Formats: sequence, C-alpha cells, structure tokens
Amino acid sequence: MVKVIVIAHNIRSTHNIGSIFRTCEGFGVSKIIFSGYSPYPRLSVKETRLPHLVEKLTTQIHKTALGAETMVLFEYLENVDYISLKKSGYTIVGLEQDSRSVMLNKFKCPSKIALVLGEEVHGLTKEIVDSCDTLVEIPMSGQKESFNVSVAAGIALYAITT
Repeated sequence: MVKVIVIAHNIRSTHNIGSIFRTCEGFGVSKIIFSGYSPYPRLSVKETRLPHLVEKLTTQIHKTALGAETMVLFEYLENVDYISLKKSGYTIVGLEQDSRSVMLNKFKCPSKIALVLGEEVHGLTKEIVDSCDTLVEIPMSGQKESFNVSVAAGIALYAITT
C-alpha cells in the first residue's frame, strides 16, 4: 500500500479545495499540506487568521468537502520543506505538463509519495518543479490542454493508489 501526502500549492478556489479533501479521503491520503495562498478550513491548533475569514473559508470548503475536511489530517505551511520530505522517504511528484513529465499510465509508483498540485491556470512554479523528483502528466485525448485541478487530483490518486 502506497503512503500518499498531497501538497496543494496556490489553489485559489474553495470549491477545488473541498473537492480535493473529499477525493483525498476516498483514496486514503494520509495528509494534505496546503501552501502558498491556498485556502484551508479551521485548524485544530491556534488560528492566526481573522475569525470571520476562517468561518467563511471553512463554510465554503465544507460545501464540496461534505465533512471530509474533518476526516483528513491537514496542515498549512507557507513554504513546504521538500528536502525534509525526501529525507523521510517521500518521492516528490509534481502533477504538471512539462518536457520531462512521465505519462501517468507509465509511472512506476514508489511506496511513499508526495503529490504536488499547482495553481489552476498556471500550474506549478519553476521553483517547485525543480524541487520535484519527477513529474507526471495525465494523457489528454480531447481538445482541452488540461483537467480541472481537483479532477486531475482524482485521476492521479486513482492511478497511484490502485
């Protein structure tokens, strides 16, 4: 069984965050790490955000998470320590279209993976791409160039965990 952490970096939409929570719960993801400007629900530890903002974000995320936000361990880190994750045995895998990407259906999954999801329009930053051990890409058959980030997360998690 593969151990999976999902890193959601600079995801703008609370609906996408809620959907990612629900998908992660369904695939047994051990933790979600939110970074950058990704919204996240109320933390169980001391909150530093304004109470009305916490309430608004938590309510919006709940609309699509439907309770999964209370079932999946999560944390917020302004900057993710990829080196520390690598030292803990995780392979850092960015979900990104890039010249060095491996097609998801050809990817050989390691036993511990940190799957990095990027911003809805521009994807992962160059800095994050450079921090990844490998990149995976979902093969596309239609005219669109990419999937919605929460849909892409579901496709990738299915391929990784089955």
